[in-house]
Amino acid sequence: MLINERHNLIIFELQKNPAITVREMAKKLNFSEPTIRRDYTELARRGIITKCYGGAILNRIAGAADREIPFILRENERSKPKEKMGMMASKYIKDGMVIMLDGSTSAYHLVPYLSKFKDIIVITSGAKTAVALAEMHIPVFCTGGKMRTNSFSYVGKEAEDAVRKYNADIMFFSCHGLSEDGQMSDPSVDECHLRQVMMQKARAKYLLCDSSKLNKTYFYDMGSIQYLNGVISDQPLPAEITSLIVL
Repeated sequence: MLINERHNLIIFELQKNPAITVREMAKKLNFSEPTIRRDYTELARRGIITKCYGGAILNRIAGAADREIPFILRENERSKPKEKMGMMASKYIKDGMVIMLDGSTSAYHLVPYLSKFKDIIVITSGAKTAVALAEMHIPVFCTGGKMRTNSFSYVGKEAEDAVRKYNADIMFFSCHGLSEDGQMSDPSVDECHLRQVMMQKARAKYLLCDSSKLNKTYFYDMGSIQYLNGVISDQPLPAEITSLIVL
């Protein structure tokens, strides 16, 4: 098992049982206690957990502004709102469309709703999204590039160059925060750069933004929603946000 895979399992177990001890974690994952302690030290260094006597707690509760959370944790976080957004997003899709998806968990939750469409093609920067689409026998093109181990998404020049080769009818993407004045932001500069290229290559662009991300600002500015076709959320959006969309 790769170290990153073990870290993801640890995070998943801490999410299910915050009171789990190092000894219990080692027994559950079938690794030695020293190995688990080293993993805890590394996860604490990355700001994902805080070590405490006999165990650890996830830092998502603390919510540091620009902290990036691994995909496996975000995938299970607020899954119901994301499933709702996926269903809502599917209403903008038609047979024969070329669809572009970023590597976010929000876009990932759109995948189950694509099975009802005919002759669609999907372009994505998400490795897990690509696998899920392939398992559904939906034609998929993956950007490739440098994989980010926190999100299992591809970024960098190779990914951006791949996106520039395609033309999409519609794009769905996400970000970590949407401010009151309609500015999208994210902790990852690379993810933002790739999404900006994607937006250039899609005729229609929709932000998937669950209500927990509203009125939040992160490290890197990704642009204004005024250049989008819409924002899809699990809750009604404030009028000051919807009024900014002019397309």
